[in-house]
Amino acid sequence: MVNSCARGRAVAGSDLDLAVLIMPTAAREEVQSLTALWQESMATHPLIHRFRSTGRFTQVHVDVFDGRMVPTVWDDGGGPDSFEVEIGNRLAYASPLHEAGAYFRQLRSQWLPYYGEDLRASRLAMVREECARDLEAIPFYLNRGLYFQAFDRLYKAFQEFLQALFVARRTYPLAYNKWIREQVTEWLSLPKLYEQLPPILSVRNIESPELGEKADALRTLLERWTRPEPHGHETAQPSAPPNGGPAAPPGNSGVTEGPPSVS
Repeated sequence: MVNSCARGRAVAGSDLDLAVLIMPTAAREEVQSLTALWQESMATHPLIHRFRSTGRFTQVHVDVFDGRMVPTVWDDGGGPDSFEVEIGNRLAYASPLHEAGAYFRQLRSQWLPYYGEDLRASRLAMVREECARDLEAIPFYLNRGLYFQAFDRLYKAFQEFLQALFVARRTYPLAYNKWIREQVTEWLSLPKLYEQLPPILSVRNIESPELGEKADALRTLLERWTRPEPHGHETAQPSAPPNGGPAAPPGNSGVTEGPPSVS
């Protein structure tokens, strides 16, 4: 079980999110059989139907994954990505429904409390560089009157800042578009930083120099809070936080392969 239910944060209307871990050697036919079995259960099981009928947006989601966590290398315009989110939701904050299997324990041992320092340093540099590049593009768009494109870049840079912040502090996140207060204030113990985040995206007049001012403010936070530090100076992975995952759109089977859904 993953996401809000695994973290004990589910409320009426929350999704039920499950992740099925298979071996990398599993045959494609085995995955297809598992998917077909789930689709049949979704369509016919009365308990699932009753659960989904409790709320307009209530769904049951199943992610099938083989445990291979592969970091991506961004090209120009890339980011943010789900690499750390996937490890957090599927390993760090997941709650096995039965006894944790040997493969699950192996993956947790491999990736927790955090991945290796060489990879962390390269990922942090990559995310910081892309965030700074997006912020630099905002004045160019503003000068051309492309205000909504400038805001889009600001929001993208905002999520990249959060990704860099978590990498800098060796903490796996839940998501970069929800649970922000909980993650920054409680997990990272940075309530003063959190107070500065909502104003970044609070824009009174989009057709004004305001977006440029927001970009400058975010650039200051990027330099202050994500600058690389010597090994051991950042906060390690917290011991007790929880988890979440992208919900499949209404009408599909609820079975997905790829990044986890966050709810």
